Amino acid sequence: MSEVSSLFGGPAPAGSAIGLYAKASPDFEAKLAETVALLQAAAQEHPGKVVQATSLGVEDMIVTDLIARHGIDIAIGTLETGALHPETVALIGTIEQHYAAQGVKVEVYKPAQEAVIEFVQKNGEKAMYESIDLRKACCGVRKLEPLARMLNGRTAWITGLRREQSNNRGGMLERELDDKGRAKFNPMIEWTWGDVWHYVKTFNVPYNPLHDQFMPSIGCAPCTRAIAVGEDFRAGRWWWEDEKAKECGLHVHK
Repeated sequence: MSEVSSLFGGPAPAGSAIGLYAKASPDFEAKLAETVALLQAAAQEHPGKVVQATSLGVEDMIVTDLIARHGIDIAIGTLETGALHPETVALIGTIEQHYAAQGVKVEVYKPAQEAVIEFVQKNGEKAMYESIDLRKACCGVRKLEPLARMLNGRTAWITGLRREQSNNRGGMLERELDDKGRAKFNPMIEWTWGDVWHYVKTFNVPYNPLHDQFMPSIGCAPCTRAIAVGEDFRAGRWWWEDEKAKECGLHVHK
């Protein structure tokens, strides 16, 4: 098993996410094979019309690694909301450099600048803290509209969602239809947190250093904080809101 020497200059420190969490479940190899098979099926069923919508979180970094490693014909796109941590934005270049031999390029979709300016002028820089409606409106401007452009002309998309992430995601399936009728593939739905970091350690996958600061779920900077021991994975996202409200609208599930 390889160590993440390129990231840490040697074995992973005990305090890193890898050192803390990397532990494969007994059926990890079967999960991995199923994930690869599902990605290959998505590419075959939707040739030239499928995209991985990566949040640049560790799960999505694994999906990107699998696409590159197995030469699967799936485009990779991300939303640069204008409010991300610098560490998150830097991963776009890291991906292209790390997978340069495979010719991986990341499509970057940004919100309409005019819409962002208008929203901030009308509601202020901290509107997301004022009400759920304003927070979701901010997500609409910064995430949903750019996502619509990413998915325009495409018939399928790939996520890094896992059931373990939250109660809201517990009922999601490997294959679903989104609210527009597009095919949506969730190839990591059965992976555990230990599986995730075991893969990162084994295959030396680059990841956001904020994960080492107890941020398992990373979104826009104003809406992300570190979690405490015993808190849920997504406790650091929109922590001032009720648990049932904690989705931005990208992953509508009924």
